[in-house]
Amino acid sequence: MAASIVLTTLLGTLARIIILGSQLLLDRVELSTPMSSWKLMTEGIVLLENGISPYSGDSFHEPPMILYLFYIINRTVPTLVPLVFLFLDLTTAFILYKVSKHLLRYLLNNQITERRSYAKGVDVLLLKKSALHTVPALVLSVYLLNPFSILTCAAQSTILITNLMVASTFLLTLKGRWLPATLTLSLASYQSIYPIMLVVPAAMHIASLKMQERKEAVRYDSRTAVSTIMAIVLFLIFWCTILLAISYAMMGSWDFMRSTYGFILSVGDLKPNLGLFWYYFMEMFEHFRVFFLWVFQLNAFIYTLPLAITLWECPSFVFFCQLILIAVFKSYPSLGDTTVYLALLPVWGHTFHYLRNGLVVSVMIVIATVLAPVLWYLWIYAGSANANFFFAFTLIYNVAQIFLVTDLIFAYLRCRFSLFNGMKALKTDGTEKLVHLQ
Repeated sequence: MAASIVLTTLLGTLARIIILGSQLLLDRVELSTPMSSWKLMTEGIVLLENGISPYSGDSFHEPPMILYLFYIINRTVPTLVPLVFLFLDLTTAFILYKVSKHLLRYLLNNQITERRSYAKGVDVLLLKKSALHTVPALVLSVYLLNPFSILTCAAQSTILITNLMVASTFLLTLKGRWLPATLTLSLASYQSIYPIMLVVPAAMHIASLKMQERKEAVRYDSRTAVSTIMAIVLFLIFWCTILLAISYAMMGSWDFMRSTYGFILSVGDLKPNLGLFWYYFMEMFEHFRVFFLWVFQLNAFIYTLPLAITLWECPSFVFFCQLILIAVFKSYPSLGDTTVYLALLPVWGHTFHYLRNGLVVSVMIVIATVLAPVLWYLWIYAGSANANFFFAFTLIYNVAQIFLVTDLIFAYLRCRFSLFNGMKALKTDGTEKLVHLQ
């Protein structure tokens, strides 16, 4: 197992080094957005070096701390910049390896606790102990050898910082270390607003761990749960306030708020990307814009509460589902948004028995990612296509992800039901019952 991990790491690292910083990838709309483009970052660094605020115009949208991080690196040792992105990506991969180990251990412990309540003949749905060794290695391989993560790293997209912070939050949440988890979550939200919704499953999971430690029944209206969740929310607000205060001290004004978070929420740049916003707002009448901005932005957050209520027994699965929804409904998504949840997909392999659309989803994602660049070329360079062609494949790409998350939720709920009620409908005498659809 150790040999395969070393080999996978070497192959993944080599694949990244070969194409790292390729000029052909820096401008790809599938990999870089106005919020994560390295070219726009270099523009912001040049403006800062010349004493001009990068936020005085409308081209730079990264938060100040990220800007100063790369400003310092670029000024001291510019050749280290590609290696910084490589380090960020490899660190994320090994954190996800740890996440899968802790998550599987947690799921196995819950399975052992519930084992007496399970029905007969459900062995195919049970998580095996061998998964503790095989699945983390698979998670590492999926991330390191995933073309999406390789290309995102090579394009030097700053989405890698968000991915690192999100993966760290997941790991710290599983360990029950709520204080550093709120810090990493605030850092993820500092760069992109959308990860802040992950505070709900993170707080629920940590609260459930606290209740299990005290031998209490898991109830989120208990004093332990309420106090834990309140502490997590308050410290998240505290860290976010500190980060914004540091940013203000760096820039000497609040202009960065309009150019970063205001830009994300108002969708000021309608350059095509893999999201849903650009096409609708490009075609929309201006007097409808504010209304639909509210509709689209609320749509990204509104699923948090229903998922938390439905899947309250497993907040870690809610966290996972939220990652998919963020990749679909954020205003400026890229392929890099999918890399974390795709890597963690094997952790839920024991529920795949009830997946219904696995082949359809796989084919849709492959078709969309292969043909979207082709349609982009035909539209922008050849002039033989138009925006409708490119948007059709971005729509396929996002619908595939929606199919994936709904299918996973169905599979998880059906798996949980079958564990306690059996995989087949039985009569009172134990014989199989014929189910009639009406």
